[in-house]
Amino acid sequence: MKLPFTKMHGCGNDYIYINCFDIEINSPESLSVVLSDRHTGIGGDGIVLILPSSVADARMRMFNIDGSEGRMCGNAIRCVAKYLYDNGIVQNERMRIETKSGIRELFLSIKNGSVFSVKVDMGQPELNPNNIPVSLPGESVIARAATIGGKEYEITCVSMGSPHAVVFCDNLDDINFSAIGPLFENDAIFPDRINTEFVIAESRNRLKIRVWERGSGETRACGTGSCASVVAAVLNGYCDKDTDIKAQLPGGELIINYTGDTVYMTGNCIKVFDGTVDIDTQLEKEDLHEN
Repeated sequence: MKLPFTKMHGCGNDYIYINCFDIEINSPESLSVVLSDRHTGIGGDGIVLILPSSVADARMRMFNIDGSEGRMCGNAIRCVAKYLYDNGIVQNERMRIETKSGIRELFLSIKNGSVFSVKVDMGQPELNPNNIPVSLPGESVIARAATIGGKEYEITCVSMGSPHAVVFCDNLDDINFSAIGPLFENDAIFPDRINTEFVIAESRNRLKIRVWERGSGETRACGTGSCASVVAAVLNGYCDKDTDIKAQLPGGELIINYTGDTVYMTGNCIKVFDGTVDIDTQLEKEDLHEN
């Protein structure tokens, strides 16, 4: 089977997008593993399926590099909106896209007939530890001491459709992410694993962030992680509500505004190229690897 795809990225967070309005992908988990490989596949942080929806303009499903399915992806949802508009599937500058975490509303900025930026209503952040989930007592986890990998950190836990633990620090360059990231991701206090952000509050309207995503490792950007970091910064007194906060990530910059009721995220969405891949050949590689 020859499968058309589009490679896109938002803030350097790159995924392989597949139009599933007229086709069905039977094994997206395996497909994500082989296509995301940067040496033997297309290369990306995962795959995104764009599907029809009975309750919104479209539905998206995102699968990480390891084949696990994510509930929400802030950078990917902007690219889904661009794909729908630029390909004439949904010609609305205001869209509703269904995710596993609910329906999100998007506001598109158009230039020369194509989408260059999207603002997303990411919804109300979840602070209840039972719903994030994080196995710590109380109504919220804000600047709470926790021992991860034998070292104590102050963590603030937020879910933006996916769970995040935010750690404020003074230096990002000295952090051994390949060692610390998996320790956070797989710690017993996070029953569904966790995404982790290490953050420097450079000013009241600027954060510098590095992200470890569960199932993918360190990525160049994370939309939900940037939103969680801004919410955590407000809760810890570093930033203010109803203010545009610049979230600086290795892959670029996002603008986040936490109103107290919802979180708005604004960022770019860029098409890299279109292509076609032979699915049978790719999945055969996966079978050989497993055997």
